[in-house]
Amino acid sequence: MIRIFRHYLPKGLVILGLAEMLVFWAAIRLGASVRAGSHHALTDLAAPLHSKVALFVVVMLLVMTSFGLYQRDLKEGRWGYFPRLVISLAFGFLMFYLLLPFDPHVIFPPATVAYALLVALVGTAATRLAYIALVSHESRRRHVLVLGTGRRARAVLSLASGSLARPGFHIVGFVPLGEKEPTGEALPLLPAQSLLDVARFHHVSEIVVANRDRRHNLPMHDLLACKLTGVQVLDVTTFFEKESGRIELESLNTSWLVFADGFRQGVSRTLIKRAFDVCVSAILLIVALPVMVVVAFAIWAEDRGPILYRQERVGQGGKIFPLYKFRSMRVHAERDGTPRWASAHDARVTRVGRIIRNMRIDELPQAINVLRGDMSFVGPRPERPFFVDELIERIPFYNHRHTIKPGITGWAQVLYPYGASVEDAREKLKYDLYYVKNNSLFLDLIILFQTAQVVIFQKGSR
Repeated sequence: MIRIFRHYLPKGLVILGLAEMLVFWAAIRLGASVRAGSHHALTDLAAPLHSKVALFVVVMLLVMTSFGLYQRDLKEGRWGYFPRLVISLAFGFLMFYLLLPFDPHVIFPPATVAYALLVALVGTAATRLAYIALVSHESRRRHVLVLGTGRRARAVLSLASGSLARPGFHIVGFVPLGEKEPTGEALPLLPAQSLLDVARFHHVSEIVVANRDRRHNLPMHDLLACKLTGVQVLDVTTFFEKESGRIELESLNTSWLVFADGFRQGVSRTLIKRAFDVCVSAILLIVALPVMVVVAFAIWAEDRGPILYRQERVGQGGKIFPLYKFRSMRVHAERDGTPRWASAHDARVTRVGRIIRNMRIDELPQAINVLRGDMSFVGPRPERPFFVDELIERIPFYNHRHTIKPGITGWAQVLYPYGASVEDAREKLKYDLYYVKNNSLFLDLIILFQTAQVVIFQKGSR
């Protein structure tokens, strides 16, 4: 893993992004050379071309990120991502030409554009096939040794073999430390001998400390010996944070929150985030204004009810504020006054409401909340006071998500489906805590571009 502005990125994805930058650079340069070959030397185009090449590379990377092609794990297999790759490349070329200022020296004819697109398609497809083959090979995985055999240790096993599996590591075994082992699948145990010998024999690169009682059972001298030889030693909470982009509640304790790096909310960060919020929200309102006018008329025309829906939500520091949305449910949907979680195929949703919910258009008026200062553009999703009171009582550390402003989109929204239960709220909190701990402008930009794929592919809408 590579940590950039406190956010963990898989090393393989960083290398993949750099490789594809070279592919895009080569594609547009080759396209320019085809154009230059029939008119004048490519060297004559060098000065005006450099800025256009840089623009093309940036646009293509942003579009591919928006289409979900730089996820932590590629689950589609070798060719499952190919249709999405083709669409993203075509859309990227279109965006490039829309942003390209008029310059007669670098305008390419259609045949040249098709040539550059073909080079980019073949190059990115070949690069991704090589990447998948490389990261899937067993010899490229980090060898991880787990100390402990309890529930926390089994959580590491679930991360390695379950639906959240990452191709970056392989568990060589578990070392028992006197914990009571829970029932379930037998763990691959290793003899409790010298940790240094075990680490050397299995070529271990990381040791994860996953036992609950660390006061008496930890072999501190052995762990120090391993660390001095280059083996990384991590507690299980930090390991989960690094590998999955979330903070596990089952292994979390207050001391870890106190001593862990992060949770910085300085004046400069606040000012930068506020400037980012105002700029993005203003641009969104201007660009989306025609869509918002059409949606407003459609909502009114369906049942002659109110266009906007005002609902109380919990913001930073527990402050209650009015959140604005396009109304997507029937008037008096909660006539009895009892708040309810939204469910799949909710009967309270109108026909227009179902469309705007699937496309997330119903949330556009929340840009007004951002301009008012009630919300940020990126942050934990604000919940209703009725549910917050219940969740604070039932989920540990839940109130910590209110230490920053809530957002229209967030880390949990792009990585976890729509939440409609206490258990969903528990899972989303793991991602929210990661964001609260590691938030930065860099992470906000990543979330912003990944939100595009949530809208495009209608992930988790209800």
